[in-house]
Amino acid sequence: MNKENLLNYARNVIDTECQNLKNIRKRLGKEFIKALDLISYCRGKVILTGMGKSGIICRKIAGTFSSLGIPSVFLHPGDAVHGDLGTVSKNDVVIVISNSGETEEILRILPSIKKIGAAVISLTCSRDSSLGRYSDIVIETGEIKEADVFGMIPSSSTTCALVLGDAMALSLMHIKGIKKQDFAFFHPAGNLGKRLMLKVKDVMHTGKEIPYVSKDTRMPDVVKEITEKNLGFTLVNDKNGRVVGIITDGDIRRLLHKKTDISSVRAEECMTENPKTIDGECLAVEALSIMEKMEITCLVILKKNRKAVGVVHLHDLLGKKEFKIEY
Repeated sequence: MNKENLLNYARNVIDTECQNLKNIRKRLGKEFIKALDLISYCRGKVILTGMGKSGIICRKIAGTFSSLGIPSVFLHPGDAVHGDLGTVSKNDVVIVISNSGETEEILRILPSIKKIGAAVISLTCSRDSSLGRYSDIVIETGEIKEADVFGMIPSSSTTCALVLGDAMALSLMHIKGIKKQDFAFFHPAGNLGKRLMLKVKDVMHTGKEIPYVSKDTRMPDVVKEITEKNLGFTLVNDKNGRVVGIITDGDIRRLLHKKTDISSVRAEECMTENPKTIDGECLAVEALSIMEKMEITCLVILKKNRKAVGVVHLHDLLGKKEFKIEY
């Protein structure tokens, strides 16, 4: 098979899987809504079970549910018949994934699950399958055409199961009113969590790190303060310590274009009044967005009396790996 034929074959695989997804999209209806209601009112945990490739999909869906604060675990059918059925309680919801609905290992554990009293939701081809008849709710996928030439290798079926799992999880987000901060709470070590939890107060410079001069400070001392604090700017305070302006190294360069000798120029003659501010409780990612939109490199955190609590520079945020874009 030449390269062009290989590309065409790959495109056909994608087309086949996309068509199957369109088919299950059309089939979504009342049973899907019933499943969402059952899960949203679940007093126990959500248990996913499936064999082989379906089991791998179950693990992923369980992980997505858990990341949204919906307690969820994967139960391997083979382990279930050797004691792990003790994981299941009557308050649980069990989601079973089997394309055929006739997977032997799954059918062996269903009577015990029903006896325990857990509700069963199945993702399967037909409600008339053995799995369908055991289920409280059946999300029918209909006949799914696998994407390989033999129509045997789990491909379209696992893709459809994965997408249905995502559709359930993300729909539950809306039902439960899950916010970004809730999602971040369950991802404290990941870049997503850090982006959503890291606040301005966590990265801002405070105390002696804050560059500032008075309104009457001459330019040589202004330059010295900017250089020593190494943030590319300095705040300008009035006699009561309130922030009235800001001078950046760019302001000084522009001043030098106008005047060769700037030694006698006072800070208030060069400063930009009312520098842009942000609350320390705001997310750091919001600070980054403001800087990018306004094309500025720093923000000031003020008290109500307009005295500086801290400052944050663009480099403070770009230096954090959670704000770096990986390609």
